[in-house]
Amino acid sequence: MGALDAVAARVAGGATVEFRPSGSSMVPLIRSRQLVTAAPADPSKLELGDIVLARVAGTVYPHLVSSLDPARKRVQISNNRGRVNGWTGHDRVFGICVAVDGIPRAGAAGKSLAAGHGS
Repeated sequence: MGALDAVAARVAGGATVEFRPSGSSMVPLIRSRQLVTAAPADPSKLELGDIVLARVAGTVYPHLVSSLDPARKRVQISNNRGRVNGWTGHDRVFGICVAVDGIPRAGAAGKSLAAGHGS
């Protein structure tokens, strides 16, 4: 079980969660140990460039949506350095990054499951 599995489980359960991922693959969008806020995602509303908390090849990552395949209900996940991690199903997209260090992420509003449900 990876470091972000517990975070993913909480987000999948409906919670908005703050966490501090480590690593440099998302710089400058997310720097190592910056505070990230993720809310449950509505995968049908995702767009290219959104940052999601998703499981790809058994590992949970906060990474970019780099391609969409709505017919097959999946998204392609990449880091911010050009590396494609692979495709993952909508059921493995747990959350969308709504803020980094308390600063709202442009384009994230309205893409969480809580958005539009009065929460």
